[in-house]
Amino acid sequence: MALTFTEKAVSRLGSFLESDQASSSSPQQGIRVSVIDGGCNGYEYSLSVSTTPKTDDLLLENGGLRIYVDGKSVPLLEGVVIDYVEGLTQSGFKFSNPNAAETCSCGKSFAAAGAAGCKPSAAGCS
Repeated sequence: MALTFTEKAVSRLGSFLESDQASSSSPQQGIRVSVIDGGCNGYEYSLSVSTTPKTDDLLLENGGLRIYVDGKSVPLLEGVVIDYVEGLTQSGFKFSNPNAAETCSCGKSFAAAGAAGCKPSAAGCS
């Protein structure tokens, strides 16, 4: 699977995990990446702290960072580049998704193109 985090994104997520380490001492703690139903275009990106992987998660490691990718979200996240941007009016994680047919202006939701458009929560979607 090709899911890329820029150096800035890895650094920011690593800093976040270090500060969160006090509340969780799990050796499996990492970042969970998934796509959920929602947003103005049908799908929303989700980043969260995870202390244990789910059975269908794909494990990636980047710069010492443990990344759990939701198995059902893999087709929608294939080729995605995740960056961290800082600006005067907005800062946060930016997702560049080659599978997106449309994105909203805030960059937090998208509509999928082609076969990647199977909703992760839909029956029969694998």
